[in-house]
Amino acid sequence: MNSKTILITGATQGLGKVTATELAKQGHQIIIHGRSKNKLKVVKSDIISASGNTNIDIAVADLLSLEDTAKMAEELKKKYNKLDVLINNAGAFFNKQRELTQEGFEKTIALNLFAPLLLMHSFLDLLVKSPSARIINLASAMHKRGGKPDFKDFQLQNSYKPDRAYGLSKLYLIWVSKYFVKYLKEKNITNVSVNVCHPGAAATNFGQDADKGFLINMIFKVALLFMDKPEKGAMTSIYLASSPKVEGVTAAFFGNRNNIEKPDDKYYSEENEQTVWNYSMNIIKSYL
Repeated sequence: MNSKTILITGATQGLGKVTATELAKQGHQIIIHGRSKNKLKVVKSDIISASGNTNIDIAVADLLSLEDTAKMAEELKKKYNKLDVLINNAGAFFNKQRELTQEGFEKTIALNLFAPLLLMHSFLDLLVKSPSARIINLASAMHKRGGKPDFKDFQLQNSYKPDRAYGLSKLYLIWVSKYFVKYLKEKNITNVSVNVCHPGAAATNFGQDADKGFLINMIFKVALLFMDKPEKGAMTSIYLASSPKVEGVTAAFFGNRNNIEKPDDKYYSEENEQTVWNYSMNIIKSYL
């Protein structure tokens, strides 16, 4: 297998760390992203010990800041001449009270939608230099649970609930991923694929620290007892990043058993997809 240069966001714990470790075992150059440089150094050491692969680099950024996200991308673009795989793994489920980033965006939408889209655009110059690049966006089965989109209230000023915000952010990520394939075709870029996957319910610390309200907090705690191990949840990301079986496959939605599935399309239309794309692009354009 040819060694790939792979960037994984949110790689200091949970699915991201497992994905990074397993891909490192395959001999790839791995770039792990996180918010804390000190934590990244520890995780880097862990991955090297577990894999025997010393080609592990770190990238520091708070993806809740689009400015910081763009800065990280620029630093990596100066350091690397190509990128083979971008795995947008980072994501979060936030508190019961609506919160804004320092730049004024609702946190869930900012982290789960705007940041991945910004990275997809920012790294396109490096991705096109790969013989066959792959973008992998992690969604969630909860994209079915966000309810009906209200594009007049895109950032949920009037209808915020943590599960609604999370569900809609992942639904929108599926839609912009699909649109990004069209965007690549318009630019005659044929060597970059874009796929989405959901890892299923994996027993990680995801969402455990957020105050989502008593009932949802309890559901999250009890659900841990019945979830797959992170190693199982990361299988699809690893498969999409490295398997020759998905060479050339694009615009697909993969389940947590490496099978192509159909995402929920109750609220899908080309018009809605275009609306989400336009809104998101209008947000991120000043950071490109």
